[in-house]
Amino acid sequence: MKKQVVEFASGNEMAVMAIRQIGYDLMGYYPITPSTQIAENLDRLQADADTDLIMIAAEGEHSAAGICYGASVGGGRVINATSANGLMYAIEQFPVQSGTRYPMVMNVVCRTISGPLSIKGDHSDIMFLLNAGWPILFAHSAQEVYDFNIIALKLAEAVRLPVAVAYDGFFTSHQKRRCMRFEQDCAVKDFLGEKKEEYPFFDLEHPITVGSYMNEPDLINNRYQLHLAMREADRLLPALFEEYGDLSGRYYGKVESYAGEDAHELLVLLGSSYETAMEAVDGLRAKGKKCGAATLHVLRPFPEKELADVCRGAKVVLAADRQDSYGAGGGNLSLELRAALHKFKSRVRVKTLIYGLGGKDFFVEDAVKMFRWAAKRDTADFAYYGVTGQKSCGASEKGEEDISGIQTAAEDQGNFFAPLTARRTKLGLTRAEKDEEGKVKVSVGSLNETTAMPKRIAPGHGACPGCGIPVNLNLLLRAIEDPVVLVFQTGCGMIVTTSYPRTSFKVPYLHNLFQNGAATLSGLAEMCYRKQKKGEIPPGDIVFIMVSGDGGMDIGMGSALGTALRGHRLILFEYDNGGYMNTGYQLSYSTPKGARSATSHVGKAQYGKSFFHKDMPQIMAATGIPYVATVAESDSADFMKKAAKAALYAKTTGTAYVKALSACPLNWNDKPATERKVIEAAVDCCYFPLYEVEQGITTLNYDPSANGKKIQVADWLAMMGRTRHLQKEIYEDVVSQLQAEVDRRFAVLKAKTDNPVL
Repeated sequence: MKKQVVEFASGNEMAVMAIRQIGYDLMGYYPITPSTQIAENLDRLQADADTDLIMIAAEGEHSAAGICYGASVGGGRVINATSANGLMYAIEQFPVQSGTRYPMVMNVVCRTISGPLSIKGDHSDIMFLLNAGWPILFAHSAQEVYDFNIIALKLAEAVRLPVAVAYDGFFTSHQKRRCMRFEQDCAVKDFLGEKKEEYPFFDLEHPITVGSYMNEPDLINNRYQLHLAMREADRLLPALFEEYGDLSGRYYGKVESYAGEDAHELLVLLGSSYETAMEAVDGLRAKGKKCGAATLHVLRPFPEKELADVCRGAKVVLAADRQDSYGAGGGNLSLELRAALHKFKSRVRVKTLIYGLGGKDFFVEDAVKMFRWAAKRDTADFAYYGVTGQKSCGASEKGEEDISGIQTAAEDQGNFFAPLTARRTKLGLTRAEKDEEGKVKVSVGSLNETTAMPKRIAPGHGACPGCGIPVNLNLLLRAIEDPVVLVFQTGCGMIVTTSYPRTSFKVPYLHNLFQNGAATLSGLAEMCYRKQKKGEIPPGDIVFIMVSGDGGMDIGMGSALGTALRGHRLILFEYDNGGYMNTGYQLSYSTPKGARSATSHVGKAQYGKSFFHKDMPQIMAATGIPYVATVAESDSADFMKKAAKAALYAKTTGTAYVKALSACPLNWNDKPATERKVIEAAVDCCYFPLYEVEQGITTLNYDPSANGKKIQVADWLAMMGRTRHLQKEIYEDVVSQLQAEVDRRFAVLKAKTDNPVL
């Protein structure tokens, strides 16, 4: 057994330790809670030169999976981590990788799948991977996360398949436990051995084609080979577990049982709940109850014989699913358990409970209730545990103890706010109209006058002090007197305003995941126009607005560009706070070059973000939409005029795009009271110029050089903690590069203003 040291660490941290010791070549990633810590901690190691792992920040999980696939084909050892809808977004890539037989490892930090949106842990995501051709190891502790990450890579390379390591989000992923890791990296590397490539892609003397077009009869042969590879994984796993046990002193099997040998009631479940169940077993055994628990360490290939053997002696097996396969009478665990017992001719009764969805806590007393429910003969074979406000679908007609854990639901309180009808928002202060030449003329009331506009977003939201999102939204909407319909992409703006059952919105509101908000709004708007045309709803102008952070305009850029190119009549509004703030401030493509973030740390080998900020207004302008504008709260009059102009174009012509620089004191690391000055400085150094592109004609609305307000980019960077380190002499070249790029982009804008044909 190799020497090991003690670590007090979480599951995500133990995954990082394993990844570092393995010495992976590359990671393609996109942050999603609760897997984000893996990329964050690896970036910190990279900044400190403690790993030479290549980390590529994708603009979404689908691309992250593609990056990983390409690197795997190239012969590298590749790692990824994701959760929930990130896995769903990338899912079409997973059968590609297994079908072409390229190994890698992916940590799936299990979380509930939207919608409605929830970031808490259950198993609804990992079950979608069951048919992707990936072996899946399931860890119930932080220690197992470390161990299974190492075992997974050896398995992947032995059978030439990608392997997933799954564990519970926020429970296993974030809770710190006493763990062991190998003291020397060589212990891990020796266990794994050198990577062998049977068909090297870069052997130019023997070129190969990967991913051919394939029909019958070859495709079925391919699938049969995948089947054989999974069978080989099933055969190899016991030997791998044994070999790793000899190395570490920790021996695993496909299935683990606790006090199950003579158990009358056996509770089978996955993940961190297993440890809770073991405590319940101890308590019930002390009272003379013969209870036991079991869990799976291997979800694919499914250990049907081993599980059937564990369950064989029980009177009742209770399968607890943290996921439901709706309409099938249970989740995937219970369905496959029933099939296994039937195959091996077991007559044991199987009951199923759906529990813990959306991260609902699972305590010892919950496990005890489950055991008691399982022991009763007259209870149903299927029910939900922990439903609130209504009877469980498994409730017995004989009136036994209700397993649902019924709580009284809150009474319907009706509307929280009086709806903002057109009558209430038509103040007559804003006028926007086209003249005979097609030019838009706009007039708005004074700042004081427009405060009479009722706020579409109520003050009762959960935004951080100094957050720019509500400020920018209210400025945008203050100048739009028509009724508005809002679609929000996932992000801080959505999270802080719609905590169920409350809402901050006084107007129609819809949320969709942040890669698809623009497309969702285009469908919604077109349906409204159709219903108006058919006379099904009243006629009248409605301004449709999609609201997104800069993160949503990374992963959702394709959707936004498609919507713009189609020319739907709506507004795309982006609040740019320069990072993925909702998940803890990871870099976005709009983060300033050199800025510190959770995935662009500062250390001896890294100075912060390594590439320039994305110029989304120019990207949108290239689609040829009728109106593009940038706005800032430091010039509210300009902001409202542009909002009114965007609304007119959205009602009459096509897509309008408006981008605001939005403050985030928490992650910019400055003070809420200074944010207006920080925003103003960004404008005065020309990092965030105020301009508009109207019908293809660029107009620079503000030139700080003209009134002596021009400052250097370094002066703006010094105002924020995230960029203050760039004042050091060693980063002088980084600041010079950023200054040169800002100057270049501003010169282009001036040239376009002076030359309309540009």
